[in-house]
Amino acid sequence: MGQAILKAAAVVLSVLVAASYGGALHPAGDSLAVFRLPMAAMLALAVIWTDWPRRLRWPVAGACLVILGAMVWAKTARPEPGPVTVYQKNLWFGLRNVEPLARDILARAPDVVTLQEVSSRNRALMDRLRAAYPHRVFCPFTSWAGVAVLSRHPVRARHCEEGQGLAALQLDMPQGPVWAVSLHLHWPWPHGQGPQRDRLLQVIAGLEGPVVIGGDFNMVPWGYSVRAIAAAGGARRTRPVSPTFTIHDRDVPLLIDHVLAPRGGAAERLPRLGSDHYGVLGRVWLSRE
Repeated sequence: MGQAILKAAAVVLSVLVAASYGGALHPAGDSLAVFRLPMAAMLALAVIWTDWPRRLRWPVAGACLVILGAMVWAKTARPEPGPVTVYQKNLWFGLRNVEPLARDILARAPDVVTLQEVSSRNRALMDRLRAAYPHRVFCPFTSWAGVAVLSRHPVRARHCEEGQGLAALQLDMPQGPVWAVSLHLHWPWPHGQGPQRDRLLQVIAGLEGPVVIGGDFNMVPWGYSVRAIAAAGGARRTRPVSPTFTIHDRDVPLLIDHVLAPRGGAAERLPRLGSDHYGVLGRVWLSRE
């Protein structure tokens, strides 16, 4: 009886882990990708304890260890920080006291600020930062909030995908023209992330020149949505990655806020400062070489 349960669990977990790589085929794959790490760990334990032949058990367990190792590397790798700084923050639409966050942004003096869940309650933050960051774009996303990009560098062009969670500025930086994008994706399947992502991939791919993206992707770094958007923008994720959101204040940490740039860079997790999300400070490279 015990072996039957172990084998059934191993088979089910094998299917789920394999399906978690299928986000390009169906958005449910990305929903499963969120849980790939614990599923791979449970699969390794389950298959080791079955009485299946060693030639079957150990390759499966080894594959699980490769998956786990890749995720650990993504969380611990520490690349060289770049010269351009991006402050990424989902504000939380209910935030009222913006002063601690404003002081933190001004103290860190990033080149670009990317914001999500900008609402009537926290819009004062943009006013508070106007003197230091006069160049900006705000784009409505939902009926109650939108996305924004703020910059200390002059603007060449603005872009707004109203209702789609994307706002962008083309900036005239010392390194040349650069697109800075703020992105907010819906939750994955059964919510609307897949169709939204597919529409925005075309927009991001159409931006000429280097692209820097800061956003609440509502997706883990190894999910298809993050990888597809990075590919569309010719960008890499900054590292290391750390959990930036906890579901309902339970012990379910999620790595869903990211900064992407042409050659990646170093990321630092910042305090919540009244939000339900941690911030991310990316020190990025704009050149690909």
